[in-house]
Amino acid sequence: MDGGSPRERGPLSTNAAVVVYVHGLWMSGGESLFLRRRLANDFGFQVRAFRYAAASSTMPQIVADLQALVEELNPWRLHFVGHSLGGLVIYRFFERFPRQPPGRVVFLGTPSVASRAAVQASHIRLVANLMGKPVADELLQPQERHWRFADRQLGVIAGTQALGIGQILAQFEEDCDGTIAVSETLMPGATEHLRLPVSHAGMLVSPRVARETGEFLAHGRFARE
Repeated sequence: MDGGSPRERGPLSTNAAVVVYVHGLWMSGGESLFLRRRLANDFGFQVRAFRYAAASSTMPQIVADLQALVEELNPWRLHFVGHSLGGLVIYRFFERFPRQPPGRVVFLGTPSVASRAAVQASHIRLVANLMGKPVADELLQPQERHWRFADRQLGVIAGTQALGIGQILAQFEEDCDGTIAVSETLMPGATEHLRLPVSHAGMLVSPRVARETGEFLAHGRFARE
């Protein structure tokens, strides 16, 4: 688990809702500092970053560790934000541990199907060795995911700025964020889907993405301003 800033490491308030951020592949949670600060400062959330090692863990191990963090936090209201593979960690988490405090979820550039860029990258031996079993299971195999957690609203943000090596690997002929195509982010059962002119990594430092994420977590809808 990422320790975060001093404000994030402090004791939980009995009044503030908690947001758990789950990072993507080859990230640590630290890349979300701007997003976490905006959610804390602008919306009053208490934000924690969950850290895992995709290359050396299995998805069951990762979601069990996430459940341990949730039990430690023991919040009265619990939201989740997942970037890329992190959204799939959250998806599997709710499959295994559905009984959670009330709250909402936002996916940022998370594919609901197999990732074309990941499939192409897996053909490069050095890269494939660094992906790990969660990626092999979640991003390289055909998937038909459906958000069936009716008591927990899901908002999905997809980027349309094609900056990233995934654009070269997958040769997308549609809108994408440089790693994930917009069509790959469409999750059946999601409450809302929003396209924004940001890249896969850039969405984590975008003020607009932070604002829309906070609005959905707080109100169950994107501002779409």
